[in-house]
Amino acid sequence: MFPDTFNENQTKGMETNFFTDLTKTPDNNNLNAAIGNLFNIWMAFRDFTFEKYPLAIEEWYVSIKKYGWLYRIKDKKRAIIYLSPRDGYFIVTMVFGQKATDMILASDISETIKSELMKSRVYMEGRVISMSVVDDSLLIDIKKLIEIKIVS
Repeated sequence: MFPDTFNENQTKGMETNFFTDLTKTPDNNNLNAAIGNLFNIWMAFRDFTFEKYPLAIEEWYVSIKKYGWLYRIKDKKRAIIYLSPRDGYFIVTMVFGQKATDMILASDISETIKSELMKSRVYMEGRVISMSVVDDSLLIDIKKLIEIKIVS
């Protein structure tokens, strides 16, 4: 689960995004074709985020042209969660400030996630953690991370 989840190439954004045609914004049909049976997990994260924060805004956007389309859900000021489609899986990326980091460390979230969070580089916005979603094993922990992100 985690040796591949925190693959160095994935966390550095070197892995190829599935949607690199910048002339065509991805839709749910394209997404389903890209990530296959993980589409329901992607939608579970999306729906859970909106359940916890109904005023959230979702968008497909291009940050760096060579990396293609990314999907994020945000409030007015900050991203709550980033989802990045790959061929047959997707990557979840989240950024946590110190208050959220403290909440995560005090929670029952996986020790592996806590360890990876503490190993991550600290930026002005906080600590960044990226996790490859290849099955539903991270579903509960990522939902907890979403809740912490929303309240912190």
